[in-house]
Amino acid sequence: MDTSMIYQALIFMLLGMGVVFIFLTIMIYVLKLQAYLIAKFVKDDIKVQNKLKEKIKNDNSNDSIIAAITGAILYHNNRRV
Repeated sequence: MDTSMIYQALIFMLLGMGVVFIFLTIMIYVLKLQAYLIAKFVKDDIKVQNKLKEKIKNDNSNDSIIAAITGAILYHNNRRV
């Protein structure tokens, strides 16, 4: 077998693996930056959601939950027809 062809195949393999490694590394850092930016700008929404969850936990009436479940069931049954 020709040694130069094996050498070229190894070079292409290393080049391809290097490109994939660099791409994945850049993608990881971009996703970390995205998560940081989202957490920075959406912080207020998270506080509002936590307050709503606390309000729901403190509210002892299940009427709104029963109404939501009933509405979802009716919507689902009417959609199938």
